[in-house]
Amino acid sequence: MFNRTRSLQTAAALVSISLVAGCGLLESQSSDDEEPIVVGTTSAPSTLDPAAAWDGSWELYRNVYQTLVSFPTGSSTPEPDAAEHCEFRGENNQVYHCELRKGLQFSDGSSLDAKDVKHSIDRIRKIGVTGGPEGMLGSLDKVTVEGERGVTFHLEKPDATFPFVLATPAMSLVNEEDYPAGKLRNDGAVTGSGPYVLQEYKEDDTSELVRNDKYKGPADRKNNAVTIRYFQDSAELAGALKKKDIDVTFRGLASEDIVDLDAQNSKKGIQLIEGAGTETRYLVFNPKDRWTKNPAVRKAIAQVIDRWAIAHNVYKDTVEPLYSMVPQGVAGHTTGFFDTFGKPSTAKARAILDEAGINEPVPLTLWYTTDRYGSVTRTEFEEIERQLEASKLFDIKLEGRPWRTYEKGYRAGEYPVFGRGWFPDFPDADNFIAPFVGENNALGTPYPSPKIIADLLPQSRREPDRGAVAREFEAAQEILVKDARLLPLWQGKQYVAASEEIAGGERALDPSTIMQMWELHRKTSW
Repeated sequence: MFNRTRSLQTAAALVSISLVAGCGLLESQSSDDEEPIVVGTTSAPSTLDPAAAWDGSWELYRNVYQTLVSFPTGSSTPEPDAAEHCEFRGENNQVYHCELRKGLQFSDGSSLDAKDVKHSIDRIRKIGVTGGPEGMLGSLDKVTVEGERGVTFHLEKPDATFPFVLATPAMSLVNEEDYPAGKLRNDGAVTGSGPYVLQEYKEDDTSELVRNDKYKGPADRKNNAVTIRYFQDSAELAGALKKKDIDVTFRGLASEDIVDLDAQNSKKGIQLIEGAGTETRYLVFNPKDRWTKNPAVRKAIAQVIDRWAIAHNVYKDTVEPLYSMVPQGVAGHTTGFFDTFGKPSTAKARAILDEAGINEPVPLTLWYTTDRYGSVTRTEFEEIERQLEASKLFDIKLEGRPWRTYEKGYRAGEYPVFGRGWFPDFPDADNFIAPFVGENNALGTPYPSPKIIADLLPQSRREPDRGAVAREFEAAQEILVKDARLLPLWQGKQYVAASEEIAGGERALDPSTIMQMWELHRKTSW
């Protein structure tokens, strides 16, 4: 069983041990001739244009683009980034104003002003990519500019979470010259104002990042260059770290690889650092499918699924069962699915189907992505298949696709049941409910829920104290359980595995578990 007590002190402990033993490793700032830090991940960008992505592409965006506000290391509250300061005007959280830093430039030397900010946000809504970040701007009415540095967001309704939205990489700032108002940029290049410049990009292979000399912002860059390598397989990713082909991994390690790296860290010179635990996995049911449009089928599946078996047998206790779309540790978390369905029960599931007049095994195809979340995803779905087949209430077939085509498939409504993972856009319960409801949501499967959309979410967004809105989110989750359109499975923790020669891993993950590459640096010998 995996040792759950490992904490962020791992890196510091290793440094201490190496000094005592005379290994002579000290943390240092970067030098111009330093080799790039090589980071491995299974999370390759689906697009380089922020107007199109509400997915793991944000991992790259955070490092090459800039947002008005962002989450500094160790904070879950948005603070100025490209902006010098931001604030709500008035008392109803309906007008949000930002003043830009002086002298901002894009990496090509062109100026970044308030008009660029307006252009960046407006084009998201004008292009309107299905399942894209347009869904995050539901409360926005219009954007206006005041001089060269002032930009004001006028909201249709009060929304205390709007600064959190602006802090996401979806709201990355781009210029009008390279990013047209009505279509996506598709030349494979990036013009941003973030800490790094994307010097070279090979799709599904590598991103070469170098320091952006035009950058003005809060990031304290501790290295000059980072190479991101994209892997298709968790074992290959872990193997590359062991062979020192890469220096750091931050997304896509399978549970067995995490356990193995934890056991070998003293032998292989590897440190395992445990990050924030708000990553979730869940099943999505397509309401247009012949079978899954029936609530009885969805609830029968909810009654059969054994989350503990998934967490223990597949993920070796590196994840925990989840009974709510809002994970533990976030205000508003409940255990609604457990309270309603209790322990897995074939008898109860059969009764649900019988009452709906379904007396034969339900044929269903379950879809999963073969590369986005690591190769263990297939094993997870094989466990789900085993559980459902064992009940003799379902006839299950599994299908997998690489993320690029998988995403297009679920947006087109091709899958009756499919798996999704969620890495939060920002650390608030709103972000574990709002993205999945409404006509234009992150899943590409419309989910009208008038009570949540028109009542509970607006109520919660009037409250600037985000710890005081638990009641609204508890009520929203009662509706999610009743509808059973989404089925939470587990929540995990994010692990950074790194060579003992690398420092900064314990500071590299922001509250949304996106890696801030600028925190990584090499230790040097004395």
